[in-house]
Amino acid sequence: MRQALLNVAHFCDRILVADHMSTDRTPEILRELAHELDHLGVKRIAHSSESHSMIEGFAGSDTWVLAVDGDELYDPDGLARLRRDLEGGAHREVFRVRPAGLHCEELDEESAIATGYLSPPSRPPVGLLNFAAIESWTDVRSERLHGGDIRFRRGFDADSWRHLGMEHGWADCPFRDLHVCFLRRSSSESSVTLPNGRPNLAETGAFRRDARGSLERLARRVLGRSTSRVGDASEWKAEKYRRGERVTVDVSAFLDRR
Repeated sequence: MRQALLNVAHFCDRILVADHMSTDRTPEILRELAHELDHLGVKRIAHSSESHSMIEGFAGSDTWVLAVDGDELYDPDGLARLRRDLEGGAHREVFRVRPAGLHCEELDEESAIATGYLSPPSRPPVGLLNFAAIESWTDVRSERLHGGDIRFRRGFDADSWRHLGMEHGWADCPFRDLHVCFLRRSSSESSVTLPNGRPNLAETGAFRRDARGSLERLARRVLGRSTSRVGDASEWKAEKYRRGERVTVDVSAFLDRR
């Protein structure tokens, strides 16, 4: 998570972090980062849908919102190029810009080599959203930037997007995401590699707001189910993020070598 935030620190004017009731060292790490990054703000949330309220007010403004999960490492040099393009007016004609992604199964940090599946053809990460293209985005019941009621401005719709990963090769794309979805993300997880990735929020029942959902979330915490095990593997990620040829690439640009 620390690396994920540092990689976007110079790209973003503001960093808004939603800490969804984490029980590992996340709060401690975020407090340390808040001392280093004066534009980082943290909100602890009880339900994933609360994360959207942190950005809902940007709708209709000249704002680009970059979605970053705790297992997404963006290429900071590429982001510097992308920021210059955005400031020059690039991509204003679309609602969403998607990056080239590598859904990573293996990562050797010493040699900066990663193995996994590229996007495309795998499903791309959420990417960058143009909030000037919408009038409002409300009634999100899952997590930020997913679902809900979006009111688009004239000339835009949900299909108004560019996938830079389709326009550039992995090595040349200015917008690249190393998605370590099949690796351990937290010290509370028992395995270094997760065969099919940790379940996403929809698969854990985290979106449910009824009594059953509350009991499921409580049971997971009491039983330590926040740790990812083979039985908790994500079928969705295995199907969406493992398409095409398995490749090995240089990822030195994503890693802090200090």
